[in-house]
Amino acid sequence: MNVHQLISILTIAIAPGDGGSRQYVEREIARILEENPSIRVKLERSEGHIVLSSEDELELEAISQRILEAAAVEIGEPKVAFRETIRKVAEAEGKYIRQTGGSGNYGHCWLRIEPNEPGKGYEFIDEIKGGVVLKEYVKPIDMGARCAMESGVLTGFPMVDVKVTLFDGSYHEVDSNEMAFKIAGSIAFKEAVHKAKPVLLEPVMAVEATVPEEFMGVIIGDINSRRGRIEGIEHVSASQVIKAIVPLAELLRSSHNGRPDYSMQFARYEPVPPSHGSGDNAAPVFAVRPRGPMPKDHSSSVRPENE
Repeated sequence: MNVHQLISILTIAIAPGDGGSRQYVEREIARILEENPSIRVKLERSEGHIVLSSEDELELEAISQRILEAAAVEIGEPKVAFRETIRKVAEAEGKYIRQTGGSGNYGHCWLRIEPNEPGKGYEFIDEIKGGVVLKEYVKPIDMGARCAMESGVLTGFPMVDVKVTLFDGSYHEVDSNEMAFKIAGSIAFKEAVHKAKPVLLEPVMAVEATVPEEFMGVIIGDINSRRGRIEGIEHVSASQVIKAIVPLAELLRSSHNGRPDYSMQFARYEPVPPSHGSGDNAAPVFAVRPRGPMPKDHSSSVRPENE
């Protein structure tokens, strides 16, 4: 299983029924993944839950059903893994000063943040000159910014594609330490993000639907109702192939019977429209699909990127 290339656009939480079953559930998951090396699922532990993340809703459901049959657990519905990023350049100061009788804590830095190229992730640049911040405190500042990125500022989702530059600061010969500079780095990063037009991102899927020509209007209407964008239509044999870009959250909504066969794969992350929760004080609505068997005429697949 190559988790390094995994794009976790869906998550599902498993709550073991008692303290002793957690290890059993984890062993069962490990056994399933060993039996099926093609499955691309990442396992994490979070506040008493086991969280599985993947690109593939069907794989998450298959593992969930196996776990339900093997142990007494509670399993949540699939949730979309949103992300956050920024749209502007901003600067902010981070200062952490505490005095508690003995030696104190002093950390001080200035950070500049800016949007990074899509897909490039996090980048840290050290532009300190003249020794205003000692080299030994640069890495803690970097770590503080990284930690702040993990929890975001809008809704708690991790941030992506941000470039951080350390360009100024100061230190105290007695009171400065790594912890103080890590906290200062986190403070500066969060303050800068609030100034840098943060936005919420959602995964969108490249979808293809093959339908008889007489049903094209219905299917195009359905795609439009899911905030989808038609990318093209091709005539193949006696059918029409509709290609579209659709937010994953909308595809997880309850589907109606008679929906055509389709295939989909992850395309990219895009900003959530303001009316759907990307404002500074808004929270995303987690789209879920009721658990249960797929309709017989509904065949879907989510293929890993670069398959």
